[in-house]
Amino acid sequence: MTAALLSTIAEVRQAAAKARRGGAAVGLVPTMGALHAGHGALIEKARGECGFTVVSVFVNPIQFDRGDDYERYPRTLAADREFCGGLGVDAVFAPGMEEMYPRPQLTFVEVPALSAGLCGAFRPGHFRGVATVVAKLLHIVQPDRAYFGEKDAQQLAVIERMVSDLNLPVTIVPVPTVREADGLALSSRNRRLSAQEREAAPLLYRALLAAAEAIQGGCSSGEAVKRNALAVLDGEPRIRVEYLEVVDPGTLEPAAAITGPVRVLVAAWLGETRLIDNLLCAPGH
Repeated sequence: MTAALLSTIAEVRQAAAKARRGGAAVGLVPTMGALHAGHGALIEKARGECGFTVVSVFVNPIQFDRGDDYERYPRTLAADREFCGGLGVDAVFAPGMEEMYPRPQLTFVEVPALSAGLCGAFRPGHFRGVATVVAKLLHIVQPDRAYFGEKDAQQLAVIERMVSDLNLPVTIVPVPTVREADGLALSSRNRRLSAQEREAAPLLYRALLAAAEAIQGGCSSGEAVKRNALAVLDGEPRIRVEYLEVVDPGTLEPAAAITGPVRVLVAAWLGETRLIDNLLCAPGH
């Protein structure tokens, strides 16, 4: 099966409206392309729940805080379309820049309380760009359900709150992180890692597991849990930790005392590649 390739807003709106008239629920999987098995999990979830699935492929310039990062982001539309076709996607929406931003964008969507810390502290404007483009995609496709990976936990929290606060008629569906056999979370950025960096990368997940083990073992101090996790990374010079935080899953505020589930998040650099990961952890009983 080959997924239909749609490049204009009018085309994808027409295709989604036709599906809805036929009684199908419409599912949207927003992506920036360079698709991998992590995206595949989102697509398979959408296909299982919706009669018509759209995958958007658009490298969104307004969410990049560094121009060189935007330029280097992999663009593999032909392979992405083939990947989608193999998973039974009905339509790939791949608009050009002029289609999504025909004029300079003067209107933006922000969720400041959830965007200021963690990745937002190091990537100014990133989540404003994410929320804005997702809001545009939701208005364009008007899906019944939209699918996002839990690997990008802060992004997911921002989008869920945006949809709730703006009363957008869509259900946001989180999908668990997909990992390599050694624990590394799948990411389009992984292909940038050198062989030596790739060898070190799974330590990020091991650090999260160390945090989870400490919490399950009864450690109730957020700072102590952080120390346990950072100790896993301290001896690896190839990893430069940007942040490692223990936060409340709802507010993303630091959790000084752990009395219930918390989310442990990490961002780190390996060479010129920035990776993120997270794990939801709960005290043992």
